[in-house]
Amino acid sequence: METQTLNVPDISCDHCKVSIEGATGALDGVTESRVDIPAKTVTVMYEADRVGLTDIVSAIEDQGYEVAE
Repeated sequence: METQTLNVPDISCDHCKVSIEGATGALDGVTESRVDIPAKTVTVMYEADRVGLTDIVSAIEDQGYEVAE
């Protein structure tokens, strides 16, 4: 199990939270996705042999949010 915390500077509201958690949580291999609105981060727990970090980042970006380096 891997855990990554990603910086997503555009997070600002509950809609952002629902959108991002829904998109990342739907990925096969993601076991948990938590958005922290004040910190503007997404913490994702996932099985690296089933889903890659690039897939997770793509799911967030597909919702219209940029993931910072």
